[in-house]
Amino acid sequence: MTHQITANIAITREKIMPGMQHSSNLREWAYHLPKIDLHRHLEGSLRLNTLAEIALEHGIDLPSYDIEQLRPYVQITDDPPDFYRFLEKFKLLRRFYTSKEAVQRVTHEAIMDAAVDNVRYLELRFNPVALSRLQDFPLADVVEWVIETVAQTQQKSGIRTCLILQIGREEEDINIAYEIVDLAIAHFGMLVRGIDLAGNETKYPDHQRFTGPFKLAKQAGIHITAHAGEVLGPDSIATALEYLNPERIGHGIHAIEDPEIMKILYNRDIALEVCPTSNLQTGAIQGMIHHPLPDLMNQQLCVTLNTDDPSISDTTLTDEYIISVSAIGLKQNFIYRTLRNSVEAAFIPEEERDWLRDSFREWLTPFPGALAEFD
Repeated sequence: MTHQITANIAITREKIMPGMQHSSNLREWAYHLPKIDLHRHLEGSLRLNTLAEIALEHGIDLPSYDIEQLRPYVQITDDPPDFYRFLEKFKLLRRFYTSKEAVQRVTHEAIMDAAVDNVRYLELRFNPVALSRLQDFPLADVVEWVIETVAQTQQKSGIRTCLILQIGREEEDINIAYEIVDLAIAHFGMLVRGIDLAGNETKYPDHQRFTGPFKLAKQAGIHITAHAGEVLGPDSIATALEYLNPERIGHGIHAIEDPEIMKILYNRDIALEVCPTSNLQTGAIQGMIHHPLPDLMNQQLCVTLNTDDPSISDTTLTDEYIISVSAIGLKQNFIYRTLRNSVEAAFIPEEERDWLRDSFREWLTPFPGALAEFD
């Protein structure tokens, strides 16, 4: 499989966060790097112009149909950091899954936007309930719609794309979790690769109630990731490890507060899916200078860098690389190490891992010092 990125645009947006400075050379370097995104939510990747067009087509009542006036309702703008405020953005976004065509359009555009940012391998996670609830679509239908679109779009975009089915913590009916796991098992293959537990971990911190469906998934060979240690402390990571048996932890930045948790993560080679901009916007950290990313890297943990919700956060993976270096203080060469971590932590079929690893060695050859750090 060749991965020639078809989209080639100039990056003109300069997004400088408080206290952050960077040069055009750093942006150029970050943009041209081949990238891997393991933690990107489909529901947080909608284009604003698409929202307006779907709303007009289907008569969705919005606060405004002007993109700039709509922006504060679906995107973090001048909002003070707050986890609940961040999650509130999803309420309006989930009103746009009005048809099969809308679901497939959003999926297609999410992958194409990643291609523009030079992402070469993408894992896109989505909650079938969120996509189906507005029109009461069967969960099996929306899963098939997304799979169909990914199969077509990864060929057009040049991005190898895999899918993770997400279970919401807020779901009161545990049978829904079992149904999503059953769908993951039924479609497990080249595209559907894993399941995830996500949602409001402060209001719904209990991991134990999901033990059954996650155990079933593990027995079937489905890969597992789970949001934990994002805004809650390291105890949430401990219970996720105990009851869900994940291979990766979504965010997990508060692991730095507990040496025993870090030891477990290291010994089990459990990857952390770190999303710096999101961590700031949710209030998980009090400022980029306080982000534990460099400390986690120095502890030799398997840290990966990702976007989380690029539309809500108004970010790209290029931005996350720049922020990590300029605002957080990560050594620039360590970005290459996060790429290697991402290769090894990816839920890609095992028979493709050597291809992915070798491809990145080839793609990183033009970058001085990259291969030494990558290897």
